[in-house]
Amino acid sequence: MTRLSARDLIDLVLDDDSWQSWDEAPDHSAATGAYAEQLAAAAEKSGVDESVITGEGTLRGRRVAVLASEFAFLAGSLGTASSERLVRSIRRATAAGLPLLGAPVSGGTRMQEGTVAFVQMVRIAEAIAAHKAAGLPYFVYLRHPTTGGVMASWGSLGHITVAEPGALLGFLGPRVYEALYGEPFPEGVQTAENLFARGIVDAVVPPEQISDIVHRALEIIDRRGPDGTDGAGGDAPATRPTTSPELDADPAADIDAWESVTRSRRPDRPGVRRLLKYAATDVVPLNGTGQGESDPGLLIALVRFGDSPCVFLGQDRRGQTPDHPMGPGALREARRGMRLASELGLPLVTAIDTQGAALSADAENGGLAGEIARCLAELVTLDAPTLCLMLGEGTGGGALALLPADRVVAAEHAWLSPLPPEGASAIVHRTTEHAPEMARAQHVRAQDLHARGTVDRIVAERPDAADEAEAFCRRVGAVLEQELATLIARGPGASDVRAARYGGLG
Repeated sequence: MTRLSARDLIDLVLDDDSWQSWDEAPDHSAATGAYAEQLAAAAEKSGVDESVITGEGTLRGRRVAVLASEFAFLAGSLGTASSERLVRSIRRATAAGLPLLGAPVSGGTRMQEGTVAFVQMVRIAEAIAAHKAAGLPYFVYLRHPTTGGVMASWGSLGHITVAEPGALLGFLGPRVYEALYGEPFPEGVQTAENLFARGIVDAVVPPEQISDIVHRALEIIDRRGPDGTDGAGGDAPATRPTTSPELDADPAADIDAWESVTRSRRPDRPGVRRLLKYAATDVVPLNGTGQGESDPGLLIALVRFGDSPCVFLGQDRRGQTPDHPMGPGALREARRGMRLASELGLPLVTAIDTQGAALSADAENGGLAGEIARCLAELVTLDAPTLCLMLGEGTGGGALALLPADRVVAAEHAWLSPLPPEGASAIVHRTTEHAPEMARAQHVRAQDLHARGTVDRIVAERPDAADEAEAFCRRVGAVLEQELATLIARGPGASDVRAARYGGLG
């Protein structure tokens, strides 16, 4: 494949004539003999003085900092001088409050320097962690090839990570593997496309699309405009009313609980994908846990509803099938979303719509119960505003795992139950025939939960979301925008307040 130089990539991504280098001459005074000659030859060949170049520019008018590897300089390898340049520039970006874009391409740490180069990974990882702890975004574009210590440090710490099509990406270089073990590394493993399938990277995109992805993500993450002012202008979302006569009209009728259950199961009922299609201003999809898992039962994305941004976690009814129910990996994806909301200072929106988590040996081996518990604990203590949308079915612990929030909104025919009513009937009556009766007795309806204070607001269905999909989704989106605006102004609630809505029968 054709490899872009670091400057070519920068010119492609940033606004014309906006690049300003931050680099000082590297200290190569300790290099002697053959290594000194290699450094001089690399500089002449590549046109740069080290394997990374750093600086800042504007991306569609917004200041950003950039770290870019240059493969033509000793295969992009990191030594002490290039690592020092990286660390200094990351810290400068943090001090200036700038988003950070990393574009590694490298064979790893520099063998000519040995262990002293290898341990620089610690300093680089610490600097990036401090940048993220300051609430500043870090984007990574993995280029061909990225391996070794570069992949295992600044290549794998992004909030959002995308990869070049066909790129070789991994920890152990295939040439080293073959030399050590006497056989080729298995084909198709260390590729961008496989990492996407495994939920390790968020997308595989050509360089021409990087500017658009980063711009759209920053429009969601950073509510300020490119000039540093509030992008909402004088009529900021937080000033808008949190109620509306049209949106908060009472449900048309006191629908029977079993009727709500059956309506929520209609195959043509809109799920999270149609909700985002009709109601979201912009969506930047993410993918997987970043740690080797991706479950189609959960959708994770950066989203804006009107002017209100959020990290969105939605149980996807289309991705949950009898052969592949929602598993523990989906909840680990959800926990990634929780971390993103905390690190980026964004509200978190969860959407419940599930027939229930997987009941299988694989789910048990994957630690399903523990993942439910960890989701509950992390959500109720999350240091970000939280909003839950009960969109449809809400069965079992898989649904409960996304419930704790500062505010809970429910569609009129949404419901929540420890088991599907058929399962509850089987336990109590040893037959599923009493499912309607159990739905009524267990008070599963959104209206019942609203009466108890578990649900704060109900969005009417007129008379059924499946019959008015677009209008329903737009109505829900308007409610979410209002609720998010209030939460952004107010900030995250206390964990004891979040938990208090789930008090006892009295």
